[in-house]
Amino acid sequence: MPNRPLASLVLLALLLAACGQPAAPTATPQPAAPTAAPPASPTPAPAVAPAATATPPAAPTSAPPAAPTAPAASPIPAAGTATPAATPVALTRVTVALDWYPWANHTGLYLARERGYYRAEGLDVELYVPANPEDGLKLVAAGRDTFGISYQTDVLLARGEGVPVKSVAALVQQPLNTIMTLKTSNITRPRQLEGKKIGTAGLPSDDALLATMLAYDGADPKKVETINVGFDLVPALIGGKVDAIIGGYWVHESILAELQGYPVNVMRVEEYGVPPYYELVLIASDQTVARQADLIRRFLRATARGYADAGADHKAALDLLVKVNPETNRAMEERGLPLLAPLWTRGAAYFGQQTAARWQAYADWMKARGILKPEVNPAEAVALDLAG
Repeated sequence: MPNRPLASLVLLALLLAACGQPAAPTATPQPAAPTAAPPASPTPAPAVAPAATATPPAAPTSAPPAAPTAPAASPIPAAGTATPAATPVALTRVTVALDWYPWANHTGLYLARERGYYRAEGLDVELYVPANPEDGLKLVAAGRDTFGISYQTDVLLARGEGVPVKSVAALVQQPLNTIMTLKTSNITRPRQLEGKKIGTAGLPSDDALLATMLAYDGADPKKVETINVGFDLVPALIGGKVDAIIGGYWVHESILAELQGYPVNVMRVEEYGVPPYYELVLIASDQTVARQADLIRRFLRATARGYADAGADHKAALDLLVKVNPETNRAMEERGLPLLAPLWTRGAAYFGQQTAARWQAYADWMKARGILKPEVNPAEAVALDLAG
């Protein structure tokens, strides 16, 4: 799961404190042209040190460039008004910074836009990948974007650096991160990694995950060697540079490796002592949460409809994803979407649900592992009453 440098977040926090946070956009300015996603790990990238995804909900191959966002549809009259059809009602412009190049986890957003669910809520929604996807959290905090996709880990770390963002909905209800090994290695559990080399993306959170899993399975974390391979996790594994990797998603990197002819063993983090957490979350700034709660609720209502449609009709979801983003590896997403879609709501009463208990338990684990400042209050990192 990718990450954003700590220094940049500290600078952002200082700038926000000195200048005040700009308000989230509510007018209808000209949409910014989407930019191509840089090469990245298929696991989307975190916001603070740990220094990816996510993950989104992080790559063995270069990420395809983001396709241009489809132009916004014509405004429609607000529901329940007597406005004549010939007199358009201005929609509120909303921008969403994606965490990574478009993939299966974004299909609900694209369907909500394509099928007019956002317009029905009075919203003109732009979906785009920032020039540097690692900047998404900072852009939201500064008021440049209304929403962004990030990670529970990153939001907590950001709060520790004074960055004013909150999670307003969980997009993926369960962890996706794993330890992976080649099937030919016959390494199927963490304790077998003693004396082995493990590739990481260099994130402190990955080190904490690895140490927890090893100790839970009775291994000595000091008896493994970690190697920072950046986001080239799968290439490092299939090329024999390391014996295992941590940071790949079992709904993505495992499929990517298998499509290249290298089946893998997968050890999921929550099965070896790591508390459950929300892999990917939708974030907004503190100011947007405080001043535009109704806008957030309308956005989440429409988004929930899009994800329900994507879960019910995978073909339609992928047809649209490929139409908007022709570079999409459809063969991979066709295998990944059926694995991912149930996780949008599994264990939740409704799409986007989050609980204070899960945020508290995960923050406690991060603090115990020394990767989160003791003074961080997880209740300030989440808005629980906007989804559903």
